[in-house]
Amino acid sequence: LKSPFHYIWMERDFIELKNINPAFLSLSALQNYIFSDPQSNKQFVQMGKELYAALLANNIPINDFIIQGKGLNPLLQNFWMQIHPPILFVGFAMSAVPFSFALAAIIKNEYKDWVKQALPWVLTGTCVLGLAIMLGGYWAYGVLGWGGYWGWDPVENSSLVPWIIGVASIHTLLVQKKAQEKGGVGRFVKMNLILSIMTYILVLYSTFLTRSGILGDASVHSFGEPGMMVYWFLVVFLSAFTIIGIGGVIYRWKFLTLNFTFEENVLSRELALFTGSVALIASAIIILVGTSAPIFGRTVQTSFYNELNLPIAIIISLLNGLSMLLKWKVTERKDLWSQSRFSVIATVVGTLLMIIFGGLNNPMLILLAFSSLFALFVNGEIAFKIFRGRKSFVGPYIAHLGISLFLVGVIATGGHTQQKQIDLVKGETVSLFGHDLTFKGIEPFDGGKKYKMNIEISKDGSTNTMSPVMFIAEFNNSLMREPDILVGFTKDFYIEPVSYSEGNESQAGNTLSIQKGETRNYNGADITFNSFNFPADVQSAMMAGKDFQVGAKLTVKYNYKTYEVEPVMKTVNGKQEHVPVEIKDADLSIKLGAMDASGKVNLEMAKLSGSNATMSSAKEVLTVDASIKPFISLVWIGVIVVVAGFLISAFRRSKESLA
Repeated sequence: LKSPFHYIWMERDFIELKNINPAFLSLSALQNYIFSDPQSNKQFVQMGKELYAALLANNIPINDFIIQGKGLNPLLQNFWMQIHPPILFVGFAMSAVPFSFALAAIIKNEYKDWVKQALPWVLTGTCVLGLAIMLGGYWAYGVLGWGGYWGWDPVENSSLVPWIIGVASIHTLLVQKKAQEKGGVGRFVKMNLILSIMTYILVLYSTFLTRSGILGDASVHSFGEPGMMVYWFLVVFLSAFTIIGIGGVIYRWKFLTLNFTFEENVLSRELALFTGSVALIASAIIILVGTSAPIFGRTVQTSFYNELNLPIAIIISLLNGLSMLLKWKVTERKDLWSQSRFSVIATVVGTLLMIIFGGLNNPMLILLAFSSLFALFVNGEIAFKIFRGRKSFVGPYIAHLGISLFLVGVIATGGHTQQKQIDLVKGETVSLFGHDLTFKGIEPFDGGKKYKMNIEISKDGSTNTMSPVMFIAEFNNSLMREPDILVGFTKDFYIEPVSYSEGNESQAGNTLSIQKGETRNYNGADITFNSFNFPADVQSAMMAGKDFQVGAKLTVKYNYKTYEVEPVMKTVNGKQEHVPVEIKDADLSIKLGAMDASGKVNLEMAKLSGSNATMSSAKEVLTVDASIKPFISLVWIGVIVVVAGFLISAFRRSKESLA
């Protein structure tokens, strides 16, 4: 192995000629250091102190002489993406501690003390992992431009599944710990061992899915092919820990089958926590099945996750509030009603307000809103009472309160987002969603490499300037777009730039933004976006700077005729080229524009006759996707509140474990 302190000019090294800047290949001083390898038919440059001295004599910096890496994708050069991976890995690593405690309990065949020791680690690890996942969501919302924070991408799901299992284990561990007060090892011994072990195994499975390259065709996340050696190492590593963990439980199974007297009734906190854990496990299994489908050559749509998880979310939200009202072992019905009266009334009123003023009309979403508000009011009321006394006990209520806020934000944003693509002509004011938008022009920055698209937003006498950014990235010679967001508590105004015309060839109205499966009409032609043509090796080729080609499969219907076409975008020798398709009967040319993670594609439309469908005066025109995200702030506030609740609980349980 090469010494980490090795300097390239102090020891001889051979660098492949393709990694030398072509501008210096004709340098006479270089010719004596070029060698050929007859076996590989490759040429190399012998780099050492002599050549280094020659370069200095010609005022050539070593960093200019040797071609450096392409650098980091501009989309990843963001503060949230800088801290997201290390926090995620900390959460992953912390899952190994409860796994180790569970394994130690199995080895010692002693199943009582490990619960108290593992609980603070489960709480902290789950807190950190959940925070990391949502940091990734916040980055996606603010950078990628599709306006969402969760797309059910398999790579994202792979880290969500162990988080859900970790949350499930917290609740059953609490039941076991409470049951130990009467002596013995407590309830749910087998379940807690399995959940603690499976959380870590699912972390390893997540690593396998993301690093093996097996999700290359199914995920928008780019991971290079690691090669078969790494692939089999991951398989062996995952298999070994699975056999050790699950095998240990099976080996000790007869010792884990304990006779336990059930003293609680239906209205008990034990049963509510257990039912909630089962619901969480069901959700994790659904997500795991969808995430693993690409291994078997199958894919699932986002509707698969949404439709199957929605009823589970309703159950979990109801139990979120109900479990906090119930006592351990038994709760009298009259006590339950007296404690929940205010929360039930407030929930009914809140749900009616969301139906009447929020336009909520989907029955399942109404049920989710009701259950989320119920949990919100129950946990808020109890947390307020506890905070005035035993503050260290407020953690679970704070965490449950945060989950409720999060779900209310999801309902408001997911079902009531307003979105429209518009053309902004410089100096002209356009009204949209109750705001007046005026495109003021472009402003170069970063040495003229990037451009701010300044848009003045006015409403009720208040004026703000939004500045989404467009630039050509040296990373892949592609057009990059950065959205801008006008943040508010009740709503975010979100603007993503789509295209910009200087006015010489105005294209106002000639960019179609189409979601997968959607049909749009242009000049009498119905255009349906069917799917992307995204070959398996495209992502690795993009990362390596090699040539690649992607396309969008379209169905065009015009004058009772159907055309299956595919405009493509390809990169050859670092230069990007858009190859349009032409449909002469429809007098139509279609060119592939931008693509994003939400499954949306932008198509640049033109008439073959040269007369655009929509012409504007010779002014600068900026096409943007504008949207209103109502109460998305509740999503981020909910995450912060959940993290705070987890940390309070972890601190309390940590003190207990040391007692």
